Amino acid sequence: MIYVISDLHGFPHEQFLSLLNKAGFSENDFLYILGDVIDRNGDGGVKTLQWLLYQTNVELLLGNHEAMLLSCSFLFDEIEEGFEDKLTTKKLETFYQYMANGGNVTLSAMKKLSRDEQQDILEYIQDCPLYESVEIGKKKFVLVHAGLNNYSDTKSIEDYSIEELIWGRPKLSDVYSKNFLTVLGHTPTLYYGRCYEDKIIWTETWINIDIGSAYGKSPVLLRLNDMAEFRL
Repeated sequence: MIYVISDLHGFPHEQFLSLLNKAGFSENDFLYILGDVIDRNGDGGVKTLQWLLYQTNVELLLGNHEAMLLSCSFLFDEIEEGFEDKLTTKKLETFYQYMANGGNVTLSAMKKLSRDEQQDILEYIQDCPLYESVEIGKKKFVLVHAGLNNYSDTKSIEDYSIEELIWGRPKLSDVYSKNFLTVLGHTPTLYYGRCYEDKIIWTETWINIDIGSAYGKSPVLLRLNDMAEFRL
């Protein structure tokens, strides 16, 4: 069975494992996390990142929050005397942007780890793909963090920029390829109106499974084989 979940944003790791257990997730299944495990809540998702390092049947796709953490990787360089003076204006702006987006909890948890553990996590994130294509029977899916921003029928998935794949926000009227179903997160469904609160948004060509863990809600786990939803 193939499962997807998105935008955990520091959701308690033990509760995340409970959700997987509730769905009957096993070593014979595969889970795709559509980005943004980190930031905003709890330990900032660091415990989940540590768990991911050792999972062979779980894959994290790059989200905009993981990308922001990578852009601040200079914070984990060996600190020498006068380190603060070496931070350029651009680096400071990058740091402040990350903090404004909830990165403080992740950085605090990362600082408690050894240097080797920090580097293992950063290297893992560096290797995260931007998207995955999955075929289940006759059904085809494209999994991506934020959608296919500036969509065009003439563009292949490889033609989209990182920004288009991890920062875009589709409108309800946006139509993607009808050759596959795009599964995405990034934008909490509540943003589209109260009628979508705690619900997956289904359109003809894409679905949004981010129901707002960034704001304290429990995530939804979706099984692509039969579109069954699992919640705590």
